[in-house]
Amino acid sequence: MKRFYFNNFILINLIGILSFFVLLSVLIHNTEFGSDLTRLERIKKTGVLRLITNNSINSYYYYNGQPTGFEYDLAREFANFLNVDLDIVTPGWNNMFSYLEQGKGDVIASGLTITKERLERFDFSNPYMPIQQRIVHHKLIFGPKNIEDLTFRTLHVRRGTSYQSRLEEIKKSGVDFNYILHNNIPTKELIRMVHDREIKFTVADDNIAYLNQRYYPDIRIGIPLQEKESLAWAVNKNDSQMLEQINKFFLYANETGLLKQISDKYYSNIEETDPFDLKRFHQRIETRLPRYKKMIIDESIKYGFDWKLVAAVVYQESRFNPNAKSFTNVRGLMQVTTITAEEMGIENRLNPSQSIKAGIKYLDKMVQKFDYLEDEYESILFALASYNVGYGHVTDAIQIAIDMGLDEIKWQSLKTTLPLLSKSKYYKQTRYGYARGWEPVQYVERILTYYDILKQKELI
Repeated sequence: MKRFYFNNFILINLIGILSFFVLLSVLIHNTEFGSDLTRLERIKKTGVLRLITNNSINSYYYYNGQPTGFEYDLAREFANFLNVDLDIVTPGWNNMFSYLEQGKGDVIASGLTITKERLERFDFSNPYMPIQQRIVHHKLIFGPKNIEDLTFRTLHVRRGTSYQSRLEEIKKSGVDFNYILHNNIPTKELIRMVHDREIKFTVADDNIAYLNQRYYPDIRIGIPLQEKESLAWAVNKNDSQMLEQINKFFLYANETGLLKQISDKYYSNIEETDPFDLKRFHQRIETRLPRYKKMIIDESIKYGFDWKLVAAVVYQESRFNPNAKSFTNVRGLMQVTTITAEEMGIENRLNPSQSIKAGIKYLDKMVQKFDYLEDEYESILFALASYNVGYGHVTDAIQIAIDMGLDEIKWQSLKTTLPLLSKSKYYKQTRYGYARGWEPVQYVERILTYYDILKQKELI
């Protein structure tokens, strides 16, 4: 009996000692990191913003060893706005909300729709993009004509998404259909399964659906499942300081054109893409590109270009046809003019190797003309427009932008002023005169679409 009490006495004391050290550890931790600090104060003290997001083409992914993606770019600008570094946390879709609640991240930015269920647990920022849920099906599968026509069909969606919430609402309204929930399967993968006819239907926000149609040209974007919704960032309930800063940032991003610039980089004209053209591009990536791929890679390396961007230019120029000829008598894979061929030191524009060398060398010359631009991405866009319509016309468009009070070093401004070169009111005041200024805008945007597709394909 004495031993029992003695052991209990020792146990109680051990528990007490352990509790003391735990308490001491907590006190030390709180003293060091400031447990009384608000989340925003902690971010500014540590100098790090922890972004909770998801690995997906519309949020965050790596290309050429560098992070990219719409949500990543936007969050990076927010971190700059706060003057802190950005740390990325990717716990998987189904774990994002629990990570936020547990303090393992500061904000969720992952293409989240504001829903009633989510509002009960979290606060959301001001919206930054309107979207609409749409049915996605294969071109050989008839999609439903309306919501009532969902009857007897089976849809596949990811668990815990706004898609699941909407399908539950439709089911409760009396429409008899089935849906299958998948854990942590990206929407892109479900769209791929539709494209490969492994499943018949899925649901995606229209920005995701149209973006994925670039990579899976046999899908079709069907009926909307509900009215327009909004995407926003999520923070913990009552985190008013954090929410205020995010909303201030979105106001700043709207007023400065930053939000539109990032949106255009990833989503420009995605709804206007021709699926038949995309299908042909995918086919020619397999049948024609391999003949010229090594030449393109070797020459691109010399000038520090991403070879996939150059390949996109080649396709836009000639559809990978070395004998291509335009009505203005430019020839070859990169549609080099006679004057440019002489300037770049080549003799035969129809020779694939010579055409690629001349075209890339000339593109580099255009890039160097815009090396004063701080943003390398912007300088590439200006150079591509110059490759198409000529450097002189681009400088005219820049001057028009200055005269109109636009930011002349932004592609967004040139998208406005280049088409004005076809209007007498404007081109009569320029040095180089009339130009079909809408063409370089379309030219650049098509190249960016082809480039995006190539980035998503495993070609090396």
